[in-house]
Amino acid sequence: MPATVINEVRTAQELKKFISFPMELYKNNKNYVPPLLNDEKNIWNPAENPALDYSEAKQFLAEKNGKVVGRIALMINRKEEKELGISKVRFGWLDFIDDAEVSKLLIDTAINFAKEKGIKKIEGPMGFTNLDKSGMLTMGFDKIATMIGLYNFEYYPKHMEKLGLVKEKEWVEFEMNFPTVLPEKVDKFSSLIAQKYKLNVIHFKNKKEILPLVEPMFKLLDQTYNSLSTYTPISDEQIKTYREKYFPFIDKNYVICVEDENHELVAFAITMPSYSKALQKSKGKLLPFGWWHFLQAGKKNDRANFYLIGIHPEYQRRGVTAIIFKEIFLRFNKMGIKFAETNPELEENKSVQVLWQDYNPVNHKRRRTYSLEIE
Repeated sequence: MPATVINEVRTAQELKKFISFPMELYKNNKNYVPPLLNDEKNIWNPAENPALDYSEAKQFLAEKNGKVVGRIALMINRKEEKELGISKVRFGWLDFIDDAEVSKLLIDTAINFAKEKGIKKIEGPMGFTNLDKSGMLTMGFDKIATMIGLYNFEYYPKHMEKLGLVKEKEWVEFEMNFPTVLPEKVDKFSSLIAQKYKLNVIHFKNKKEILPLVEPMFKLLDQTYNSLSTYTPISDEQIKTYREKYFPFIDKNYVICVEDENHELVAFAITMPSYSKALQKSKGKLLPFGWWHFLQAGKKNDRANFYLIGIHPEYQRRGVTAIIFKEIFLRFNKMGIKFAETNPELEENKSVQVLWQDYNPVNHKRRRTYSLEIE
């Protein structure tokens, strides 16, 4: 049997192989959803990804007989190191064939990189920051992936555990059948809360009216999640990048913002129609015809995904979610949305999971990061 070799990605051609490898690996899998390939390319461009300003990053390809059989990216987030005192090598973009030699070579590369940097821990799969895709799928292999969730074969976690890596963090995801009738208690409670705290749902006439609220949304996101042990604040450069990356896909009808009597943002929720099928049909490319599939997904869709939700700490236990969900219900019902899926939520984050309790949520996916302490 020929030996597997691993080499650092150094050229544009090698980066192209790195990005396209999953397309080949999952070509016969109906649940894999490719990313937008141009976005994947931009991740490794310092001019496009502000996280590279404060991070070290390397990518590697594993090959056998000249054919790519695995890949891995290694990152050190120096901002995380400085602000939280967390020193670790993050690994991500981890994909490999079902071959123990290949997975071991990839993880050994992460271990050796950590040793070179004097770092005692590796963890992944994850990206550069909290807003990047994280967590290896451990349940829900038979469910179609979302635009913001990683997908992997069932053998991946088995390889990690065989290599001695252990569970670090766990995420859960939920699927809900949206009701055709708004629960009476949600209807009444939302009205009472709105009156009591003088809150109002903002109705946007067009997408441009959302722009001034993008920065306040991210600041509110910081306030919502900064109590979690793993959370690092979002930089202004990141806000700009995410705005440019995702704003073109946002439909004003899927953005719910709640303001107080002083027109200060106190809560928001961003949902989107599911673009999973559109990404599959377009094979991760908007041009020349991929945009058409996205356009159709936006116009006619019975499935939506929750992307971001933020609630000011002062309002988190005051029932503001009832206002958000009443508005979501009214809009989803009008647009024919029957199913909704949450984004990955840390298992420990019960305050977010309680948001779905009135909609009979089903935990249909789980994922985790794996870590290894290095001696």
